[in-house]
Amino acid sequence: MKISKEIKSAIIGISAIALTIWGYSYLKKQNLFNTSRMYYSKFNNIQGLTKASIVTINGFQVGNVNSINFNPNKKGELIVGYSLFDDFTFSKNSTTKIIPGLMGGAEFKIIPSYDGENATSGSYLIGSSDAGMMSSIETKLAPLDTKLNTILLDADKLLVNINNTLNEDTQQNIRASISKLNQTLSHFKNASKSLETLLADNTNKFGLILDNTNAATQSLKTMTNDIEQANLAGDIKQTITKLNGSLSNVDVLIANFNTISKELSSGKGSIGKLLKDDGLYINLENATKEMEELMREMKEHPKRFVHFSLFGKKDKKGYVEDTKK
Repeated sequence: MKISKEIKSAIIGISAIALTIWGYSYLKKQNLFNTSRMYYSKFNNIQGLTKASIVTINGFQVGNVNSINFNPNKKGELIVGYSLFDDFTFSKNSTTKIIPGLMGGAEFKIIPSYDGENATSGSYLIGSSDAGMMSSIETKLAPLDTKLNTILLDADKLLVNINNTLNEDTQQNIRASISKLNQTLSHFKNASKSLETLLADNTNKFGLILDNTNAATQSLKTMTNDIEQANLAGDIKQTITKLNGSLSNVDVLIANFNTISKELSSGKGSIGKLLKDDGLYINLENATKEMEELMREMKEHPKRFVHFSLFGKKDKKGYVEDTKK
């Protein structure tokens, strides 16, 4: 049977149209040979979701997003339609979530629930969306940006104050200070060299000094040994013991003196009575005066008290008062 050119052209055209439709569906990740179930979710913001986005359950692709349209009954709300080509079942209590990608695009995720009535084709599932990684980063970086701006402003003020402080006079003073510091370091370097030269020239002398010091130390050690061998330490100890005994005798004398002082203060003994009894003192004073009067009288009139004779004859007339005076 011979096929005409028209039939061949029609077959080729139909094949091209079918291949084009299959390629378009393949690019949209839809399977034309499998029946799919359609579900819907409502969102206020789809976070860059497109019709070519995949639908996943537990990270596994189970479908594709087919349509995104505005809700005619509520302004600003979007209805996302998505088809599932897997026989995976879940309840109407399941939820959906749009997860924005880091470099653009978004993933449509079904969070399945198995409690309640199973969802069927045409069911609406509750939808929600995450803020996205970039939005979270921007939210966390906002306070840091404010602090960074504050730090930059403070740094700018600090630089302005430094520029105002470091005027021409201040810069000249700093240069002069650095120059003087360099001179000081140069002098210190010269002094260090002089000290090194001095040490190098007098190394032998320092060695002699150390030798003499060692010799003196040995002599002192020998003298100490001689003192220990001469038993001077025992003599010193005996002297200290005798000194301690003398000090003990002194303590006894002091104690006795304190006792005598207490007895005198209390009026005991003759001396104590003399110190404490005013009458005894007055009697002694009167006796002293009478003794002085007697002595004066004996000096002036000795004949009243002394009688003597060359022949041992007593004077019977007795005492005759001298009236020639």
